[in-house]
Amino acid sequence: MDKSSVLEDAIKYMKQLQEKVKKLEEMAEKRSMESVIIVKKSQIVVGDTEEEEDESNGIEERTLPEIEVRFCNNRMLLRVQCEKYKGILAKLLSKIESLGVIVVNTNATPFGDVSLDINIVAELEKEFDFTTNQVITVVREALRVAI
Repeated sequence: MDKSSVLEDAIKYMKQLQEKVKKLEEMAEKRSMESVIIVKKSQIVVGDTEEEEDESNGIEERTLPEIEVRFCNNRMLLRVQCEKYKGILAKLLSKIESLGVIVVNTNATPFGDVSLDINIVAELEKEFDFTTNQVITVVREALRVAI
């Protein structure tokens, strides 16, 4: 085997690798992921006495609920951190299933005494036709009803 045939084989191999890279990049573009995080801040007055208000101005910043929705292929990942109320998970799951998804996995973890971290993985059915913001609106509505 002479040098020219070795170089020719190396060039062919490099072209094959470049084609594979190009195909993989195209596949990666098709598997794009969409993600939105919405944080709603509200101010809550804490304390009954004037002394407490003077010390902390009586205002506490809250960032609940925190909602994150991601889509990948025909799956949806929903993460919600919200205040813990009795029955909130059942109401949220009911609303999510009404969107035309099949809930595959659910995980609810208490975080402290007053908040709940909920993760839901759902498979999208063919008739699913909601945007990320529409899903967030439905989730927010379910959380309002739960309160």
